[in-house]
This record gives sequence, structure tokens and C-alpha cells, in this order.
Amino acid sequence: MLQRFVVIAATLASCLAGGPAGADQNAENLDPLFRELGEARHPETAQQLEREIWRAWLDSGDEAVDKELRDGIRAMRSGRMEDAIARFSKVVEMAPEFAEGWNKRATAYYLNGELAKSMSDIQKTLSLEPRHFGAISGMGLIFLQRGDERAALDVFEEVLEIHPQAPGARKHAKRLRKKLQGREI
Repeated sequence: MLQRFVVIAATLASCLAGGPAGADQNAENLDPLFRELGEARHPETAQQLEREIWRAWLDSGDEAVDKELRDGIRAMRSGRMEDAIARFSKVVEMAPEFAEGWNKRATAYYLNGELAKSMSDIQKTLSLEPRHFGAISGMGLIFLQRGDERAALDVFEEVLEIHPQAPGARKHAKRLRKKLQGREI
């Protein structure tokens, strides 16, 4: 609890100083959040920590980039994948070191059936933020679609090392362990 207070106080101090409140994958509050996420034993606690991590990841620190990202998310949610891809492409052009731009475009490519492009953007996301459990989960879904269950299991287990309470990764890993148990892998 004290550690969370220190993180909140540091974030508040940064805001008052006029700088960005820890934007993107380089946000100062992410390291302690990831430590807590890895130690969280209750799904509700993990869910709250996950929301805080996503909040940091979604904040590029540049309002124009953030607006384009939000517009892309709206397009993706309404099924307009080509528009979403175009907007996320603009985000990665404007802010090539912003991991979430790459991750969102990877998601749009995946939803559009463009798995190779999705995988390429996932790899870029992970080069910028190796702890990106969302991107790693996306990689697992691609492996599942390709029929590579062993690789999918490995990837979902990697997610669980970062985020032990991740419900989707837990479900996929449990099912794949059971399915692959006894098979020569």
C-alpha cells in the first residue's frame, strides 16, 4: 500500500511540475505497477493494476497522437478496420517509439485477417515494451490460428509470468496444457 502511495505521489509531483505524468511505455510508474501485478493474488487487484498499466500505455504524452489513437480505437470498435489501420499507421508515423500505436495497429491487422502484418507490429511493440502482455497475448492468438499450439502455450505462459491473473491467458494455457499433455512436443 505504501508503495502505491509513493507511485501516486510521484505522478502527482510530475503533474504539478508541468511535465507529462509518465506517458507511454516509459512511464516511471510502470515498474512498480508491474511488480505488484506479478505479485497480485486476487483477480480484482490484478484487474485494477492492469487498468493503471493500460492508462499509462495509452498516453503518448502528445495530444495529437492521442487523438489519432482514440479515433483509431473508435474505428476499430465499430468494425471499420481499414480506417483503424490508417489511423494507427499515422500514429506510428507521428510517434514511432510509442509502443501502443504499434500494438493497436497489430490488433486491427489481426481483426482484418492480416496475420503476418499483425505479427510484425507485435514484434515492434515488444521491442519497445517487452512486458506488453496484450501484445504477447495477441501473438498467442496468432499461433492458435496458425495451428501451432505448442508455440501458443509457450506464449500464454510468458503472459502469465508477467500477469499471473490474466484470465484469457490462464484459460488458453490451461486448455492447451491439457490438450498437449502426453503428446510428443
